[in-house]
This record gives sequence, C-alpha cells and structure tokens, in this order.
Amino acid sequence: MMYMSVIIGTPLQSSAFKVLLLGSGELGKEVVISLQRLGVEVHAADRYDGAPAMQVAHFSYTLNMANAEELKQLIQQVKPHLIIPEIEAIATEVLVEVERQNIATVIPSAKAVNLTMNREGIRRLAAEELGLPTSAYRFADSLDSFRAACDDIGYPNFVKPVMSSSGKGQSRVKNFDEVDAAWEYAQTGGRVNQGTVIVEAQIDFDFEITLLTVRAKNAETGEIETQYCDPIGHRQDAGDYVESWQPQAMTAAALEESKRIAHKVTTALGGCGIFGVELFIKGDKVWFSEVSPRPHDTGLVTLASQFQSEFELHARAILGLPVNTTRHSMAASAVIYAGVDDLNLSFSGLNLALVHPDTDLRLFGKPEGFKRRRMGVATARAETTDQARELAQQTAAQISIHQN
Repeated sequence: MMYMSVIIGTPLQSSAFKVLLLGSGELGKEVVISLQRLGVEVHAADRYDGAPAMQVAHFSYTLNMANAEELKQLIQQVKPHLIIPEIEAIATEVLVEVERQNIATVIPSAKAVNLTMNREGIRRLAAEELGLPTSAYRFADSLDSFRAACDDIGYPNFVKPVMSSSGKGQSRVKNFDEVDAAWEYAQTGGRVNQGTVIVEAQIDFDFEITLLTVRAKNAETGEIETQYCDPIGHRQDAGDYVESWQPQAMTAAALEESKRIAHKVTTALGGCGIFGVELFIKGDKVWFSEVSPRPHDTGLVTLASQFQSEFELHARAILGLPVNTTRHSMAASAVIYAGVDDLNLSFSGLNLALVHPDTDLRLFGKPEGFKRRRMGVATARAETTDQARELAQQTAAQISIHQN
C-alpha cells in the first residue's frame, strides 16, 4: 500500500506549500531552485539584503536570525510548512519550540539543528554517546583553559570556534608561541561569539571525504531509508573548501566503515534530508570529523556528477519524495574567489571558461566580495577525477573579477 505523501499546492495561492529558508547563501540558492521546480513556495531570509537565495525565492526577508524575537515574528508571519536552517547563527531554541508545538517541521529535525550548530554538541554525541572514532579533543572557554587544552592535546593541533563555518576562526597551532593568537582569532571568527573553542589533535590521515548521506522515505512503505552518494574527495585551505571531486578512490573496507559511521550519526540526528558527513581516511581506518544537516559546499560537484544533485536530493527527501543517488560521471569542482574587497563586482572570461563542452559555471550573485569569499564555482566532467580536477581549475582560472 502506497503511503500518503505531501500534497503540493500552487505558489502564491492559498493552497501553497510554504518553505522558509533561514540563511540564503549559494547552497540555499540551489535548494530554492530545486524546490520551485517541484511547485513549492519559497521564503528566504538572511542577515543582509540581496543574498543569493533571496534572488530566486518568491519572498525574502532581512533580519538577525540569532535574535529569538525577530525569528519568532518571521515564522508567525510566513506560517511555513517546513523550515530549513542553512547557517549556524540562528536562535535554535525557537526552532525547538516550533517543533514541539507542531507549528512547522524543522529540517531535518530541531534536535539535529541544535546539535550540529554547535561543535561541542555534535562531537559529544558522536564520540561520547555513539562511540564513534574521532580525533582527541578538548573544549576551552577561557584563555587559561585554552592554553591548558593545547598543552594537553599536544602540537600541532587544530582550533575551531564551536560555532563557525567555512574555516572562519579556525587555525592550526604548531607550538605554544602561537596559542594566544589562535585564541584571539577564534573569538573574532565565530558566527556567534560564545567564547568556547574546540582543540583537536592532528590525525595522520591519507585524505578526507564528504559522504553525502540521504535519509528519505520509501515510496511504498513511507519508512525512512538511508542512501549514500559516492564519496567526495576535497582539498581545503585554512579550513575552507577549495576544490572537490567525485568519486574519491578508497578501499572497500573504508567505504563500508564510512557508511556505518554516517548511518549511526544521521540516525541519531533523525528527520529527512541530506547530511554532509565529513570523515578522515587512512587505509581501512576511518574517523568521524563533522556533519552538516544540509547540502555541503564540497557537494557542489554533484551538479556535474549525479543524475540528482545534492540540492535535488535534499528537496525531494524533505518533501517525502523518492531519491536517486546514482552518479553518471567523474567530475570535479573548483572555487572562484573574489580576490578583492569590494561591492558591485563584474565577471568576464565566461566564454573562454565554457568553451570546453564538459564544463559549467555557477556565479552566486553575492552583492559584496572579499578576497577569500566564494563568488562562484566551476565544474567539469572527464574520464578520470584527476583530469576533471585539472579542467575545473582551468575553467575557474579563466574567470576575471573586476571592480567597478
């Protein structure tokens, strides 16, 4: 017997099925597009005007989403069926209350959002409750306790604010002389300055992957099932993704262990949707690093590699629709940085970038650029991932960014 799935109405009409996106970056923009193709009315919010997802949503709102009162008022105004948090700086206690009162469904769940917005919550869940292998770690909430934690963990180590993303506030501490500067950077780099940081031991790994893990309902039974995309390899610079490729070659044993870890942590978080599970790999050994309960930046490669990109998978899963995680090509992505601190930027070289038939571009439309801000991404398909990586980098390099 087929289970009763969600009914999608007509956007801008009283029958509309409404989704509220909290955070309107480039990943959210692709989610909005995928949802609109399925007839969903999308409302996008962010802290600044003209954010990428706002440009394609039906309605947009600018507010401080970390302010509980402002967030409550927005939810009351929109009356969404689903709420999709895309960033960390959100008053998550409001989402917990919204779910408790059955006002809306939080994607993937209020518990997942609450835990993963804070590195302390997700690390304690993974290591202490679920018993998953992780690097050694300590938390610190003062300079003195931070110094002690660094000495306890040893050098080199990695320091991250408990609430940050895309490498903000993160640093690698090679010796005690760098400790105080790392503390100061972590305090200024977090999305929400809570004063707490995590100090992690350096793991001797061969490479790291993102295992996109999808929790979606079976079309016939309505039971939630877990599916996996092929592993994505990626390279980071100062904690920020620079390029990614799919698939990442790894042993069968390591892949099975990666799936076991991903299944355990995503099941504990609950709900439906896509999760970006980050893992360290050495031979057959696997360590859990982090998990994002939403599309992952390294997963931009799936725009070129899969029949359904991570954004389409997320949209389908949260609506209770069937998903297909099959990959059709070897592919890679390469980031395009602004290179300047300025507004109103222009882009040239698109004709040269796209001359190869297996390349593509996404320019995000961000209204302001910073030297290390992602303004776009190039994707490429090829016979091997190495060839795809080279082609993606060449494509990205053709784009010139100009100040006006």
